[in-house]
Amino acid sequence: MTEKILPDKLHTTELGKERIRRNLCLDVEDVVAWCSKEVRNADENSIIRKGKNWYVYGDGYVLTVNVRSHTIITAHKNARTEKSAQIP
Repeated sequence: MTEKILPDKLHTTELGKERIRRNLCLDVEDVVAWCSKEVRNADENSIIRKGKNWYVYGDGYVLTVNVRSHTIITAHKNARTEKSAQIP
């Protein structure tokens, strides 16, 4: 059975919320809800597990989520598209 990200279990710290807002230049109140929506809308080929983290590639960004705890660790802008997503 393949393990999947459960969007309803996603969470982060207050510092994590600020880091994600700053890194992605987001102007949203609920960062976790925004991330959950992005995970729900993500194509399964744009979610890659590497070690203890999932990397969710979206339109111009990548989210890093801990596999075990479902903690959103960080997010970064990413110029690569979903189709060409590769873990560095």
